[in-house]
Amino acid sequence: MSVLVLLRHGQSQWNLENRFTGWTDVPLSAQGEKDAHACGRALKGMMFDSAFTSRLKRAQDTLTIVLAEMGQGGTPVEYDSALNERHYGDLQGLNKAEMAAKYGEEQVKLWRRSYATRPPNGESIEDCERRTTPFFVHYILPLLVQKKNVIVSAHGNSMRPIFKYLDHLDNDTTATLEVGLCLPYIYSFEGDRVVHKEVRTVPGLVATGTADIHGQGK
Repeated sequence: MSVLVLLRHGQSQWNLENRFTGWTDVPLSAQGEKDAHACGRALKGMMFDSAFTSRLKRAQDTLTIVLAEMGQGGTPVEYDSALNERHYGDLQGLNKAEMAAKYGEEQVKLWRRSYATRPPNGESIEDCERRTTPFFVHYILPLLVQKKNVIVSAHGNSMRPIFKYLDHLDNDTTATLEVGLCLPYIYSFEGDRVVHKEVRTVPGLVATGTADIHGQGK
């Protein structure tokens, strides 16, 4: 038996400001740091052999805080851009509500929650899947088969393809799946097979999900 924890980073400064972030390397907000500490407390008692994260500081800092809170700051960490958020192209840094006013809510919804639609000069969720799923299959899954416990701190759109792979989701369900900030998704494995899934409650968690295009949290 082995355990995989998938964790979306805490609230970033641009999450707070309702901006498209993508590969822009913005830090956690103060709330994001607090929620990462709360997440670490909720995971105490678990032991990890390996950790993986993206090349972006919001995911890295979340992982650092969570592992420190658990007393596991010495866990080996692998960093790879395959786990980066999707690249939002020309939308990066722009306010979601302002883009909805300019281009219409339906167009912005397509850019954000369509499986195959790319934002201008950016990646679709399908594009993200092409780099994220092979990385998971080749580097993370073999550790789980070897009965190693693994934690992954990543991003909503790099976690969606992994959820698709593990939960056998279709494209539309994958694209519209809401992924909570600092909310641990815990999978138990026997070999390469998932035998149990838990979404763990984090007491004191404030920023529990993404914001819609108007900046209202879900």
